[in-house]
Amino acid sequence: MHEHRLLDSEHSKELFSYYGLAVYYSQALEQQLVNLLVLMKLTQGKISPEEELTNLYYKKLGSSLGQLVHEIQHNFDFSEEESILLNNIWKKRNYIVHDYFKERILETFTPEGRSQMIDELIEFKDQAQKLEYKLLHYTQVLINQLELEEETDQELYDEEWEDGYSADGDENSK
Repeated sequence: MHEHRLLDSEHSKELFSYYGLAVYYSQALEQQLVNLLVLMKLTQGKISPEEELTNLYYKKLGSSLGQLVHEIQHNFDFSEEESILLNNIWKKRNYIVHDYFKERILETFTPEGRSQMIDELIEFKDQAQKLEYKLLHYTQVLINQLELEEETDQELYDEEWEDGYSADGDENSK
């Protein structure tokens, strides 16, 4: 009975909330890795914009964080600091998701232990959020690049249309 009340304490609820935030931000980071990988392939012309894009997107969503980290590091030019941060977050995320409470259960029974765990989870959340924002920026750069390419393609098409056809629809002789 005493153990049940301990887990329902406000401090325990706070610990579990920060655990949830840590997992949430690691998932947000995973999503940004998927977005970045798919957009990279699209901007490099390695996939067509329609059906292949959807298939690739869902395939990448099914990849583990480790697979995404390895693939992005082979295909994207991160700074050394970003690569170290990405690897650290990946390892910490795996620890948090798979082993955190198994290895730290005794600490959940003391206010000091819970406070230390909360501090660690806040630090992880902040790191994951910081990297997710950087990836979001890189993703936006690729989106802007695609929009510029689409505008350029449309301008070329418009010029070809104007140069190649007269107002009445007959092809101009060149």
